[in-house]
Amino acid sequence: MDIKLHKEDLPDQIQFRDKIAIDCEFTGLNVERDRLCLVQISSGNNDAHIIQLNKENYNAPNLKNILINKNINKIFHFARADLLFIKKYLNINVDNVSCTKIMSKIARSYSDKHGLKDLIKEFIGVDVSKQLQTSDFGGNLSEKQLQYCAKDVIYLHKIYESLNEILVREKRINLYNKTIKFLETRVELDFASFKEDIWSH
Repeated sequence: MDIKLHKEDLPDQIQFRDKIAIDCEFTGLNVERDRLCLVQISSGNNDAHIIQLNKENYNAPNLKNILINKNINKIFHFARADLLFIKKYLNINVDNVSCTKIMSKIARSYSDKHGLKDLIKEFIGVDVSKQLQTSDFGGNLSEKQLQYCAKDVIYLHKIYESLNEILVREKRINLYNKTIKFLETRVELDFASFKEDIWSH
């Protein structure tokens, strides 16, 4: 893996094409208490750019420009959580989003396991460890942490393509496309503290 750690923002010279994989790391899962620490990006070429954000100002104009670029498709796994933290700490709405967790739930009705670890094992044939998922990403990063962060994004392009094939084959791609359009609203509901299922009785 080609792993590069960037402090505060992406360098000016880095350019991405039409599709990138993205993941985030937080100090916890409560957006009111915990903070956004890292944003990882992969172009799909076994690479990972890990941006360690400045917690004092979150000034990352190059990163923000990529996230709001309508011409770049951003592949997340469980985009709902990442987009919520990005909305609060980077103060932007990410445009042109795909989510492999939503894709998996609609495509893989033969399974009840939709975690990233499960998708990597099925479509890549690699059994990754999620042991460092609960480690501290708020300070200096170890080599093992960097490797963990990279593995969260380098496989997403292949997983996306595999799930897309199933959605098309099973004639569920239109349902997925309609569902993903609601994601921005779901994040806004989370931001407004509506955590429950608003469709329930």
